Amino acid sequence: MITKDMLIFEILEAKPEAIEILTEAGMHCIGCPASAGESLEEACAVHGIDVDEVLEQLNK
Repeated sequence: MITKDMLIFEILEAKPEAIEILTEAGMHCIGCPASAGESLEEACAVHGIDVDEVLEQLNK
């Protein structure tokens, strides 16, 4: 299960297909260095994305 506090790289490691979901949500810098230390919640806040909507998609 994906959670808000997971780091972006942890999500991609656990669920590689998440890159498509995150990109479609508006996170186009998945490979940037910040993703190594940024949680899903932090990344969503920076990009102005609703973390709960993204979580719902990631956990389907």
